[in-house]
Amino acid sequence: MNVADAMTPRGELVTVELPGTRDDVLTYLQDHGFSSVPVTKEVDGVDVYRGIISRDTLIKRPDENQLALLAEEVETLSPDTDLSEAAVHMRETGARRVPVVDRADNDELDGIITLTDVVRAIAREQLPGETQVGELATAAVNTTYVGTPLAVAEREINHAEVPYTVVLDDDGKMTGMLTEVDIVEIARVVEGEDDTGEALAEEDSEWAWEGIKAVGNSYFPTRNVEIPAEPVAEIMTSDVITIGKTKTATEAAQMLITNEIEQIPLVSGGDLDGIVRDIDLLEGV
Repeated sequence: MNVADAMTPRGELVTVELPGTRDDVLTYLQDHGFSSVPVTKEVDGVDVYRGIISRDTLIKRPDENQLALLAEEVETLSPDTDLSEAAVHMRETGARRVPVVDRADNDELDGIITLTDVVRAIAREQLPGETQVGELATAAVNTTYVGTPLAVAEREINHAEVPYTVVLDDDGKMTGMLTEVDIVEIARVVEGEDDTGEALAEEDSEWAWEGIKAVGNSYFPTRNVEIPAEPVAEIMTSDVITIGKTKTATEAAQMLITNEIEQIPLVSGGDLDGIVRDIDLLEGV
């Protein structure tokens, strides 16, 4: 099975075109829940690939509005690449979406192969998935407290370099899940505001220490993107889907695809014991 058999073809792919603005990208990510979007430029009637803009880049670089400067160069795959090779590439690089580019045809963008596409192939048993998830799960779990302000939780997710955080209650028990997608969906584009960093916490809040307010002030110098000041509890998913150690990668992939999620907490005896991320499933391919 080749990349071309599993990818989203160019005809079904939404891209952003040069020139354009960050608002175009943020709107796209909010509407579709994707982690990144390909950038193209029309040259002599051909959509030439020009890079990828991720949700991380939008949040990390709030002052930059030009897509040409926000776009990042990433490795590409050819349409005839074997899907198992694509899985290895994603596993080794951490890439969630890889542009499929025909280098022999003026670098035209043919489509996008996503981590979800590969997971779907595992779910359909088109790629190996017999390994039990207990062998594939990541033991280190990113967590946050249920009362944490969203802007602080976003920083925790960013520093942990994972797209999620498991939310813990006052007793340290799992009570919800918060993802990058959840945050992007409620983010707001703000024009012409110099500083709203103080919105991270009220003056009398237990969270309102100088370190957090400093993070807010330096993180969004002009606040092109604003994250509401509500606590994590207001946005998180409280009905968390979990999985046991003896389930197979195929079963986990089916759960991810059916529920449109990217990770599942691994639970043993009622306790949080790890996390099964979509990219972890590629270890068994």
